[in-house]
Amino acid sequence: MKKIVIIFVFFVTSISLFSCEDADDKAVPPKLIIKFKFDPTQARLNNLGQPSTLPAGHAAQSPIFNTISSHYIEFAPNANTQLGAGQIVYHGAETNQGGDNAIDFSQAKIVAEGETFLEIPLSQLAAGTYQWMRVSLSYENFQINIRKPDSSFEYPGTLASFVGFNTYIGTHSIGNVFFPVNANKPQGYWEFALNDYPYSASGQAPAGATTVPNPIAATSPIPLNSCVVTGQFSAPLTITGIEKKDVVITLSLSTNNSFEWIDTNGNGKYDPSQGETVVDMGLRGLIPTYTK
Repeated sequence: MKKIVIIFVFFVTSISLFSCEDADDKAVPPKLIIKFKFDPTQARLNNLGQPSTLPAGHAAQSPIFNTISSHYIEFAPNANTQLGAGQIVYHGAETNQGGDNAIDFSQAKIVAEGETFLEIPLSQLAAGTYQWMRVSLSYENFQINIRKPDSSFEYPGTLASFVGFNTYIGTHSIGNVFFPVNANKPQGYWEFALNDYPYSASGQAPAGATTVPNPIAATSPIPLNSCVVTGQFSAPLTITGIEKKDVVITLSLSTNNSFEWIDTNGNGKYDPSQGETVVDMGLRGLIPTYTK
């Protein structure tokens, strides 16, 4: 009887060991997941990451965002980390099809709020502590209100904004409206179509007018027209390299009065038919958070 008990215990132990080994073999490595969030109540910042108000003669709206795309994402250990010297986890496709080097919009990944923009093995982010994130935004698609010609009413429309350093665009569409560009466009190019009405337009914001908040500009500047928005974690993100769970990063972007124009008639309404021109479509701040 004793011999039977010993054999039974050995058999059960062996099964347990094999079960553990099977579970370990099937364990899924943790991932780094990055998503976007749009917040019209988040602080409205200037290029230096300081609170910003509208200049005299300008007006603005907090647009309703549909989608966004990024061209570059980097984790920076501290405020002295120079652009490119941190941990780069994403760099989008580029092309010379339009002449100079440019973002290849045909290959851009475009997502809505809460959708996964990037999902890679967490092992691709080196172990260390990171205080800052840098995100080069390249494309925005959002809803704004405009006043149509000969009308006192505001109408909703969709605006596509290309805020990357330079973007090669083929034929782009907003709904059933097509814009055959087939060329490079510098930062600030935009296209607009009224929702359910036969009106569309395109244009170019002034060079260097797009706001790109960088609170650490004094120690770690960014190139002009790069649209690399910089934001600080409230508590540094530490990666040990032995994580068992996914790390999810949420990039909260301030849309607080981020669509800005010259208000020639002072009514605070966007009147393109009266010659009012777009000045700025830059996001107004970045707050990165994480769960792990």
